Amino acid sequence: MNIIAIDGMGGDTAPETAVAGAVSAANQGIQVLLIGDQNILEKEINKLGDFPSSLEIVHAPDAIAMEEHIGMQIRNRTESSIWTGMELVKSNKANAFVSMGNTGAMLAAALIHLGRLPGIQRPGLAIILPTPGGPSLLIDGGANAESRASHLVQFADMGTVYMKAIYGFDSPKVGLLSIGEEASKGSTLIQEAYEKLENDSFINFVGNIEGRDIVTGSYQVIVTDGFTGNNTLKIMEGTISMLFDMMRSAANKSFRSRIGGALLLPAIREVRSNLDYRKYGAAPLLGVEGAVFIGHGRSDATAVSNAIINAAQVDQLGILQQVRSIISSKYT
Repeated sequence: MNIIAIDGMGGDTAPETAVAGAVSAANQGIQVLLIGDQNILEKEINKLGDFPSSLEIVHAPDAIAMEEHIGMQIRNRTESSIWTGMELVKSNKANAFVSMGNTGAMLAAALIHLGRLPGIQRPGLAIILPTPGGPSLLIDGGANAESRASHLVQFADMGTVYMKAIYGFDSPKVGLLSIGEEASKGSTLIQEAYEKLENDSFINFVGNIEGRDIVTGSYQVIVTDGFTGNNTLKIMEGTISMLFDMMRSAANKSFRSRIGGALLLPAIREVRSNLDYRKYGAAPLLGVEGAVFIGHGRSDATAVSNAIINAAQVDQLGILQQVRSIISSKYT
């Protein structure tokens, strides 16, 4: 049976949303280990009035706040929920660990406890983007603020294997995010990465792409550094939220617009659902020796529940094992 550990203290609105999401996933048949201060977590569960038999609390009295710049100092926080979650994966007591908490702490704990895949220099956060042309993967979504060209090549390799394994693409198109399509465009990092990607026979590299190309679905793997990738994601989230707010405001301006808005409401809800990041819940950290999923700090209970369920599905399908097998064969 899949056992998924979830950080009960991670996220902007933890423990409330983390607990509610964990309870929801447990009620759908997932074996869940909820990590955090036992007294706090039990109080939250009691508020819900529901303690599923497939939910178990793992006591961890310390919690790492979202704003802490902890890095490798996490070695001194061995009673934290993040450290404990990684220990559960390392000792095979959990098949995967999910957290909506501090990304830097998650990355450091994963590197210390689990280590990198053979030959991999840096792990990358693989974000699935829903687009009209199908799912696209952006890597790195924020694990590494600074990267080298060789890191971007490895992101492309891991992203390619992941998209083949989970979505069945025969030859995922890989695009390098830049400020122009020409090979000469972009920073020194991007130009150097372009040359290396062009010579990588392992992937289907189609060249540079621009920001507007991300949402078309024409490219299955979008490669960038974590600083650019994280800012790109947040701009997209903000833009989508703004557009729906503007539509809601316009629909309430007059009686006629309210009628039109009511007629369009089912279609608008469908579009919003298709663009909802909560469907995926959390992103896998590709390149480490274990299943680690990191979600958005502002995730609600639905996102947490979906993150746990998706982590269980990825583990059940052996997706990350496929990534490990293929990537390790290339780099060793």
